[in-house]
Amino acid sequence: MEAFSIIPVSPAETDTLAALSRKCFGQTFAPYNSAASMAAYMDHHFSVRQLSSELSDPSSRFYFIRDGIEILGYLKINNGPAQTEDMGSDALEIERIYVIQEAHGRKAGKSLMQFAIAAGRHLHKKYIWLGVWEKNEKAIRFYEKFGWRVFGSHTFRLGDEEQNDLLMRLDLTYE
Repeated sequence: MEAFSIIPVSPAETDTLAALSRKCFGQTFAPYNSAASMAAYMDHHFSVRQLSSELSDPSSRFYFIRDGIEILGYLKINNGPAQTEDMGSDALEIERIYVIQEAHGRKAGKSLMQFAIAAGRHLHKKYIWLGVWEKNEKAIRFYEKFGWRVFGSHTFRLGDEEQNDLLMRLDLTYE
């Protein structure tokens, strides 16, 4: 496996985070959704203003994954009140685990997942959870390889469209 560095995103890197968010989200979801819905979602959720607000939340953490100076993707985890669904204090949420298409197959996603699992253990959480679009079969298979299982669903709003996200969780074990 390649040696990546996973480092916290600083407020000074908000523009880079916004551009990377748009690139990853667009590469993954644009082929399956309307341009208007994609633009509405990205203009709100990936604006510099919105991401600056999220970066300043002490219950959320962003991490870039780098190969040298190249940024391959990022991870956003939410603890406590920052979780997008109230799962209680025993849970840690992975809100985003994004890798650019050019880096698929290089194990960057695996490295981010391992990092998130280690963060959950470090915080003494009972489980980690996330939401994944029910039609994103590649991501679902990726999560299942780590032992994640579906425990519910919720509505995800993309512009004017309502979509269904599967809620998945990974129970953490401690040795």
